Amino acid sequence: MISTTTTTTATLTPPHSPPPHSTLHVTRRSLLTLTTTSLSLPTLTTNATPTPGPKQPDTTITDRVFLDFSVCPSYFQTRTLGSDLLLCPDSEPVGRVVLGLYGNLVPITVANFKAMCTGVAGFYKGTLIQKLFPGCYFMAGKQGRRDKGEVIPPVKLARNTESIDPNAFRLRHNKGGVLSLCLSENDDDDDIKLNPDYHNVEFLITTGPGPCPDLDGRNIIFGSVLEGMDVVSAISSIPTYKPGERIRQYNDLAEFFGDERARTARAIWDRPQKTLYISNCGEVKVTKPTLSPSLP
Repeated sequence: MISTTTTTTATLTPPHSPPPHSTLHVTRRSLLTLTTTSLSLPTLTTNATPTPGPKQPDTTITDRVFLDFSVCPSYFQTRTLGSDLLLCPDSEPVGRVVLGLYGNLVPITVANFKAMCTGVAGFYKGTLIQKLFPGCYFMAGKQGRRDKGEVIPPVKLARNTESIDPNAFRLRHNKGGVLSLCLSENDDDDDIKLNPDYHNVEFLITTGPGPCPDLDGRNIIFGSVLEGMDVVSAISSIPTYKPGERIRQYNDLAEFFGDERARTARAIWDRPQKTLYISNCGEVKVTKPTLSPSLP
């Protein structure tokens, strides 16, 4: 009887339970692993799909043109009505500037400028540098009368729709040697601008050394100087006509009362004191650009 009771008691003894701290240890590790995984997954997903940046403007040089600049000391002294700057008897060469044009970025602007340099639809040759702002830029290509050294209004150019295209205004006038189509700075007379066949061909070249942020977003950059920055600097050093403060005040008063003479007087402000003009211009043909490092 005693032996039987002992066996029964051994059979009814409950099984050994696992230690409490072992169960708690597994739970902490599982929780820690789950938390780390949850935090890592969004990071991996975000890094896998980066947002692409805006496409940079295409400033590939597709065409090259040159402008030769000269000074005619006697032009406004002894000239006769209808005289041509190209016939200047005492012309003094200043130098040549070679320009690279961005035909992929603004093809219409480039095509029109090239046509004016080659004489296909008009001509810059024999026309004056109208305005000069030392340390910033100079302007050429003002339309008007040939005997005044101005460009004869062209009639065979394409209408430039790039003047209302936001992509044409993305580049900046951040250094010397920037070539830009004058829009905000254009000073063609109103009677010329109101012509249904009007085409803006006035341009500017920045002289440096600093940027000209006031020009940004308001004028179309379509090229840059490849050779001849020394010529640009020489042009920038030419003195200009600057009226005194009293003359400016009188002019403002006259304009307020509608006196047309005020506008006529302002036309000579910021004009070079030397008769600086484009004595020649045309296209630069590069057969093998790789053999001309200075002409990319």
